[in-house]
Amino acid sequence: MKGHVAIAALAAGAWACALPARADEPLAPCRIAGIRNEVLCGSVTRPLDPAAPGGKAIDVRYAVVPAMARGKLPDPVFMLAGGPGQSAIGIAAQVMPLFTRLNNRRDIVFVDQRGTGRSAPLECADQRHQPLADQADPQLELTQLARCRESLQRLPYGDLRFFTTTIAMQDLDAVRRALGAERIDLVGGSYGTRAALEYQRQFPQHVRRSVIDGVAPPDMVLPASFSTDGQAAFDALVAACDAEPACRQAHPELRANWRALLASLPKPVTIAHPLTGQPESFTLTRDIVLGAVRGPLYLPAAASALPQAIDEAAHGRYEPLAGLNSLFSVRKGAALARGMHFSVVCAEDVPRLAQAADPPGPDFGTDYARLYERVCADWPRGAVPEAFYRVAPSASPVLLLSGAIDPVTPPRHAERVAKALGANARHVVAPNTGHGVLGSLGCMRDVLFRFIDAADDKDALAVDTRCVNAVPRPPAHRPPELAREAAR
Repeated sequence: MKGHVAIAALAAGAWACALPARADEPLAPCRIAGIRNEVLCGSVTRPLDPAAPGGKAIDVRYAVVPAMARGKLPDPVFMLAGGPGQSAIGIAAQVMPLFTRLNNRRDIVFVDQRGTGRSAPLECADQRHQPLADQADPQLELTQLARCRESLQRLPYGDLRFFTTTIAMQDLDAVRRALGAERIDLVGGSYGTRAALEYQRQFPQHVRRSVIDGVAPPDMVLPASFSTDGQAAFDALVAACDAEPACRQAHPELRANWRALLASLPKPVTIAHPLTGQPESFTLTRDIVLGAVRGPLYLPAAASALPQAIDEAAHGRYEPLAGLNSLFSVRKGAALARGMHFSVVCAEDVPRLAQAADPPGPDFGTDYARLYERVCADWPRGAVPEAFYRVAPSASPVLLLSGAIDPVTPPRHAERVAKALGANARHVVAPNTGHGVLGSLGCMRDVLFRFIDAADDKDALAVDTRCVNAVPRPPAHRPPELAREAAR
């Protein structure tokens, strides 16, 4: 994972649609890679600047997976993607298994938020396959982002002030109107939870039910909270290793080795590139190591290999840590639309950085926040209404989901949102789950279905979620040769 600019993302896929050009044309049959059946694709034409409806316009693209039953229900389910910068249509094939039962009687709708996918995309060059030396150069990254910003500003829709969450949710409501739905159900993950909360703030009368997974509230101040929450997740990993006899025996000096590794940096190293296998020489920095550790923390199964990788790195063998980070990067699929990412974060988070109450983690520090400050100093900043940062009581049921060992949206964020939402909110914490509860625990598909499908609001809020308590934390990974030696 390129830790500087990616929060958490699901894998993305390609899509190919016969798209209508204007909002008043009917939906057209289309295909999405990874989805067997034909779906419907459409677009709504929206002003780039809502205050200038006669000015420049963009097409916001969306895809509808039609309900299987003839007598479908009137409230479609809208999936709100993460990032910020992820294409909702790009992840449709991956997340559709979550909606299989709901799709029997409800349409499932994927809207590419403005700035992502094919909705006026703000994409920078994919840097995941760069040489390690280039990936390790922070000044080069700043230069590349500056060039990307300049190229985006030359696009017909390149006024980067008009890609905020507030404007994007007005686009979402335009899609709702185009589909003729009076009320909709929202399912948002990671940044998509912020989008869902903002849609509900602006259009509460059109929300029937909401499920927000890995809650990233509007007052989060991402660059500051990222250090605090990443540190907490890493400390929990070390504590879990100490509490697991096999891990403690295999890695008795894990904390000391971690500190020794950080203290040894920066240093020149030669590492085989995890994707090409070719040896590359560069300067290994603290920021690179922190980014390599941060990515696997999103997934407990990947994090289980960190104790071994950290011990290896502390003894000068960096390939396991580099390989683990590369595995996570590949799993994410296509890169985020980084122009959209910065347009959102530079407008909504960075201006509040000086007032952030989250203390930086002693290991993770403030480098992440400083990079955002430097990028956002020159990034055009959109206007954000003050009401955006306040969560009002909800008139409709909201199910909030948190992974207890999530390194970016841990339960503390959902707790204050649930309190603000009031009696119609229920917060469920999965004890041994990382970022994304819906996609991590198979039983949550049934929970999601029962919550949205319940005819009565009280029944929805009373849905049985005890299954999340039965999932253990994965034991620490041991290389095959060490496992065989321990068995002998």
